Amino acid sequence: MSEQAPNEARVIPLRPPAARPPVARPSATRPGTTRPASERPATAPPAAAPGTAPPRAAPKEPLWRDLVGDVLRRERLAQERTLKDVADAARISMPYLSEVERGRKEASSEVLAAAAHALGLGLGDLLSLAQGELIRVTSRRVPGGSRGRTGSSYDGLCLAA
Repeated sequence: MSEQAPNEARVIPLRPPAARPPVARPSATRPGTTRPASERPATAPPAAAPGTAPPRAAPKEPLWRDLVGDVLRRERLAQERTLKDVADAARISMPYLSEVERGRKEASSEVLAAAAHALGLGLGDLLSLAQGELIRVTSRRVPGGSRGRTGSSYDGLCLAA
């Protein structure tokens, strides 16, 4: 059977051993073919032209779950209610409501509606407040504080399933 002593534990590694860096060897690929990405030499990003600033990354859009969570927490604190009180009234768990408020969970429309109703808001009210928060956050990043217009006179919130 086994050559192992009866009272000894056997250790089975969970991770494969660390891979060694590939050894440089002459390329055996045919002319005109490309090497795998792992064998290609690293290239440096293109340098900015002299006298110009390097390009900035586009500002990150806020996540909807963060905006809704901020609104829920702000409304709860404005009413001086505890997390437990609102979670009980909404019939959702306190840890889950906490994660929704912190933007860690993407809550379903049923959960959002329950939390909103527990705070005396309708789902439309919650979404409207979240839209206002989105406008406030994004207009802060845009120089001049104005949003781009698309030619439409409609300035509302549109959700698609």
